Amino acid sequence: MPEAASATRATIGDSEFDRDTAVTRRAPGVYDIDLSAGWTIISAVNGGYLLAVLGRALADALPHADPFTISAHYLTASRPGPAVIRTDVVRAGRTLSTGQASLFQYDDEGREVERIRVLASYGDLDALPDDVRTTAEPPVFPPMDQCFGPQDGPAPVEGSSALTDRLMLKLDPSTLGWAVGAPSGRGEMRSWFGLADGRDADPLSLLLAVDALPPTAFEIGLKGWVPTVELTVHVRCRPAPGPLRVSITTRNLAGGFLEEDAEVWDSEDRLVAQSRQLARVRLG
Repeated sequence: MPEAASATRATIGDSEFDRDTAVTRRAPGVYDIDLSAGWTIISAVNGGYLLAVLGRALADALPHADPFTISAHYLTASRPGPAVIRTDVVRAGRTLSTGQASLFQYDDEGREVERIRVLASYGDLDALPDDVRTTAEPPVFPPMDQCFGPQDGPAPVEGSSALTDRLMLKLDPSTLGWAVGAPSGRGEMRSWFGLADGRDADPLSLLLAVDALPPTAFEIGLKGWVPTVELTVHVRCRPAPGPLRVSITTRNLAGGFLEEDAEVWDSEDRLVAQSRQLARVRLG
């Protein structure tokens, strides 16, 4: 693993990601969590981390453990600190179960505010047939030692790098023009991806991976925060051990919104997750 990884590799179930996404069941369908400031950019809690938190609550609430598809609408900005998740089982079938979940926090006036609402279907990834018929091809970009991570750039603004400190990111140089003031104009971002403590990927961490790279808006030539409005993730199979490759593209920016289509490939060249999100951009 690259220098960002810990000398002692963490394991699934025993890593910072697992601890920071752990939920405590207060009552049937009701869970408490303290959202960690470790998964923020500036003061914004990362949307992929939040999706993994709700995904873990649904894995406990539903009779199946693996997210197959999960769609989230981000209603208000989440903050580090206490939150409550309320879940409902919509349908429990033999091979698929569907549930919904919402995450709530209190605002400065003490009023409960819904931050995110999710609808998801869960199943058993290990029970899926292993036949694959696809035209999808793994992204092609340089080996990890020829790519660049946050540690290769200037020192970040204090307090802005909490999320990237917890990740292993090595970005394709051809998508890094924005970092040197020369964006390509193409809506593309590609990177090797892992957790900094060496923990291998699982279905829940794939929910983080699709939303952890710099926004494609940077390479289009835009600056500033790109908040997610809606994010849908399809988990296709359980990832093999080793680093992931994430490829994100934007084909259309209109009316102050853009889409990001992501593919996540594992070390065995399998497409393990796909996503699409709608995000708002600041123009001008």
